[in-house]
Amino acid sequence: MDVPETMKAMVLEQAGMPLKASEVKVPQPGAGQILIKVLACGVCRTDLHILDGELSRPKLPLIMGHEIIGRVVKTGLGVNRFIFGERVGVPWLGYTDGTCHYCRSGRENLCDQPGFTGYSIDGGYAEYTVADQRYCFPVPEIYGDAEAAPLMCAGLIGYRSYRMIGDGVKKLGIYGFGAAAHIIAQIAIHQDKQVYAFTSPGDSDRQAFARRLGAVWAGGSNELPLEKLDAAIIFAPVGALLPAALRAVGKGGVVVCGGIHMSDIPSFPYRNLWEERVIRSVANLTRQDGEELLQSAPQVPVKVETQIFPLAQANEALERLRIGQIEGAAVLIP
Repeated sequence: MDVPETMKAMVLEQAGMPLKASEVKVPQPGAGQILIKVLACGVCRTDLHILDGELSRPKLPLIMGHEIIGRVVKTGLGVNRFIFGERVGVPWLGYTDGTCHYCRSGRENLCDQPGFTGYSIDGGYAEYTVADQRYCFPVPEIYGDAEAAPLMCAGLIGYRSYRMIGDGVKKLGIYGFGAAAHIIAQIAIHQDKQVYAFTSPGDSDRQAFARRLGAVWAGGSNELPLEKLDAAIIFAPVGALLPAALRAVGKGGVVVCGGIHMSDIPSFPYRNLWEERVIRSVANLTRQDGEELLQSAPQVPVKVETQIFPLAQANEALERLRIGQIEGAAVLIP
């Protein structure tokens, strides 16, 4: 197919300012890279942290977006994983050096010199993007473009967080019932876990959404269920939820912080942590996480709830995500 010289993109020029609708040059793939025509790009809470300056070192100007689904339209020198026309997904982790201590010990998500899609590398809030072939995934055919997009981050980071709770968990609490939570809840329920959904106090719509997905309990984050939980995952970027989650889990319980950014955690008494409770954070993802999720999601099958916006309405989608008016995940369609 003919690739144009320019494309439409929503560009971040300065933190704290709305994205600017722009006409920019279509990027060209270098060695080992593929040029992708973007079919859909999810809108992630991490994008809000970048927009607001809470993640303070993005490349500027920047094309955000790291939940990308698209088709290969051009390949760079040495590309051998994908061919023209193939549908691929692009996640947050866009590059690792492969040589640092963390990469060599199987922990590429902690790489010392990483590249992140839509943060240090231009992403998918555009008609085209380039990506390193090694960090792209084939997309299961069961999912349409918009449905598949949130799997690339909400799904992947959610899945890594879910893995971190460990074995033997029967009662799982999830704090913040948005894009990641609604995907992981379905996997947990499929694996015979009881899901307890914690939302903003009084958010009856989100609580009803959780119950529709199969949660056995749904309530405000200021509430405690009648039974102690085995583990909890916090997806909302609210530091005050960590002490609350510690109070909700029983002895030996694990609390996983699943976001890339969280507000400051208030002090709490040691007795809330005592009895071998564990706090863990999750950083980025590995390619293994992606491969495992994309194999297991169709088996459930995970149903991804989306709200669609045209690319030009990226600012509206971000604002609606900020104020909690997205049920499931927001997705931009160029």
